[in-house]
Amino acid sequence: MNAGNVVGGHKANLNNPNTSEESKQHSREVLDNEHNGGNIESSEGKNPNNVAGGLKATINNPKVSNEAKEGAKERLNNM
Repeated sequence: MNAGNVVGGHKANLNNPNTSEESKQHSREVLDNEHNGGNIESSEGKNPNNVAGGLKATINNPKVSNEAKEGAKERLNNM
């Protein structure tokens, strides 16, 4: 099982207005307990310019949540 796919599925569930609060709570628990809060991505071994570009794109994407934008800003500032 690919951890990235699992995390992506749970994140999608959290943002789906058609899923129940019980289902969303389960996804939060799985992400927090098994997948470091959904933070499985590592920039180690990746081109830092590509990582920075992706973070900048996230910050400027109108379809991205404010929470995700703040996380991207933090990561960019820590680079």
